[in-house]
Amino acid sequence: MKKNIVKTLLVAACTVIMAVIGVVAVPAQANTKSVPAGTQIKQMGVIASRDADSFIMKDMATGDLYAVDMTPATEVRTFNKGAFRGGKNYAATYLLRGLRVEVSGTGNDAGRIAAKRVSFNDQDLRTAQALDVRVDPVEGQAAQNASDIAQHGQRITTQEETTKRQAGQIEENAALASAAKATGDQALAEASKANNRINGLGEYDEIKTIVVPFNTGSSTIGPKGKSIIDEAAAWVKTQDTRGWMVEVIGYADSTGHTELNKTLSTKRANAVIGYLVSKHNMPLTRLVQPFGAGVDNPAATNDTAEGRAQNRRVEIKLLQNKGIRGSGN
Repeated sequence: MKKNIVKTLLVAACTVIMAVIGVVAVPAQANTKSVPAGTQIKQMGVIASRDADSFIMKDMATGDLYAVDMTPATEVRTFNKGAFRGGKNYAATYLLRGLRVEVSGTGNDAGRIAAKRVSFNDQDLRTAQALDVRVDPVEGQAAQNASDIAQHGQRITTQEETTKRQAGQIEENAALASAAKATGDQALAEASKANNRINGLGEYDEIKTIVVPFNTGSSTIGPKGKSIIDEAAAWVKTQDTRGWMVEVIGYADSTGHTELNKTLSTKRANAVIGYLVSKHNMPLTRLVQPFGAGVDNPAATNDTAEGRAQNRRVEIKLLQNKGIRGSGN
């Protein structure tokens, strides 16, 4: 029995690895297949790239790419043997790169799929999580940039050779060559900046951490905790939030049983998420998978009442995608 389970996991892992290899080969500039507005569509594929509110999916059989838009109403869940009965709902953050999914939705005016439901297999999810695929499909873009730069350099060389043959125009030609070289250097610098932004799409910087306190044994947000969240939400409204994601982690002090503290910390994280959604309309697509850490990573010692009070907390971390942040430079 154990051998069969191991064999099944190995087969699933190999399948996802081959799918990921195919996804990585997708050129960054490849055009997506347009879906006529109002057309009902159900399409299988592998997630090639992902951002907060949408993803690109590749049909591994045909090589076609589809752009998929998600909304807070999009249903994300698993299916069992081709049916949704017995499936489980998930947050949109479980849609990882390299995950095989089935998208049901309608074509919108932009030719993209407005997703009503995104479903996947439990085994595919576990395999994708284990592999933790993070390679961005930017090799094609980088190669294209390098080709453009090389062609530009060739044009500069041709220009310089031509100017040398033009008697009486040495000074003018030298000026042209200098200007062309400056243009080439600028193009190279811009290409380097673009590649840096693309390479940063899978990485995030921490913008701010908000700490919400809790009472002993409680997962209810108190007046002080609500005030802290409200102030932070007001500050966020004054910021440029392009590429922002929200990470919510619950913690507990060392009082009580370890497993109960783990459950309590998860309830605290979910309480904060519920408050952010109901009070401040935070889109779930901005949420990184929440987590209850229990007594791990204490903020202070658990040997004193003051230290235990600091450890009964939820940390809301505001993160910004490095690639999207760099695109504004």
